[in-house]
Amino acid sequence: MDSAARPPVRLRDALAAVPDYVPGKPASATSGLTAYKVSSNENPYPPLPSVLRVVEKAAADLNRYPDMANRELIDALAAFVGVDPARIVVGAGSSGVLTQIVTALCEAGDEVVYAWRSFEMYPIVTGLAGARGVAVGLDADHRHRLDAMAAAVTELTKLVLICSPNNPTGPVVHDRELRLFLARVPSSVCVVIDEAYAEFVRDPDAPDAPALLEEHPNLVILRTFSKAYGLAGLRVGYAVASPELAAAFAKTAAPFAVNAIAQAAAVASLGESAELLERVDAIVAERGRVARSLAEQGWRLPQSHANFVYFPLGEDTMAFAQACARAGLVVRPFAGDGVRVTIAEPEANDRLLDVAREFGPR
Repeated sequence: MDSAARPPVRLRDALAAVPDYVPGKPASATSGLTAYKVSSNENPYPPLPSVLRVVEKAAADLNRYPDMANRELIDALAAFVGVDPARIVVGAGSSGVLTQIVTALCEAGDEVVYAWRSFEMYPIVTGLAGARGVAVGLDADHRHRLDAMAAAVTELTKLVLICSPNNPTGPVVHDRELRLFLARVPSSVCVVIDEAYAEFVRDPDAPDAPALLEEHPNLVILRTFSKAYGLAGLRVGYAVASPELAAAFAKTAAPFAVNAIAQAAAVASLGESAELLERVDAIVAERGRVARSLAEQGWRLPQSHANFVYFPLGEDTMAFAQACARAGLVVRPFAGDGVRVTIAEPEANDRLLDVAREFGPR
């Protein structure tokens, strides 16, 4: 048979509906300016010297497979969170753990409820499982509408995803509204609260999610070492869940998904959490400075409790992103919605304030 006449390999129909993940672009050279990548919510601080020493030591054994059970890391996380190790499951970043969760729960015909706009991985992992995403719009303050999300739950719903603080807009859900939401959702529906930016939260009304686990065994907490701990390049995330759910999510992990260097660096970082969280405090202080300066300029932005600010610019989104690019700032635009900008080095933040002043509030 002529090769031109051979039928192509048949891919899954579900792939056609799965959007591509759009990563933050790297900083590119700008004439006369230091370029800053403020598109990916990375921590501007490098790993601690003590963590780098652990990484160097672990690298000497790269010819060996890592501990597939992640025992040392799971024990360290359990002690850190204050739960039984049977409640901890780890993966390649919180996105990797999220994929494990969806794989364990969802198949064709199921529904996954999430807010929109929210984390880009939600429709991707939902579509890859063959499930249907049910997107519930944010409110006027760019917050989750938990009442509307509860109303969107049907007998087909397997999973609800709550991003708090919400990426890319920044607000958190509050304890009272989360408790009311959990009381409304059937116990057969898994609820994931994605707390990738939990360490940056300073809202006194934010929930203490681990405290809700005993009362709500369908609740899962998702966290990462990529943001506050500055290990984005190593890909370590974890979930806290009931022992039954944690065991199921561990089954769907790729073997050796968390490499040996990542495991060692995460354990070392937990041991240095006090020093690392001082850096988080510095980023939070910078976030406050930037937010106050933007408010003085006349901007009315969502209240962010993450390591970024969000400009809900609608049709002016790409124009603002281009203005930032001309100033040597690579930001993350969401066409037609808004622009997310990471709180980074003070010099980068100052440049953002200059661009925002010149562009003018919308």
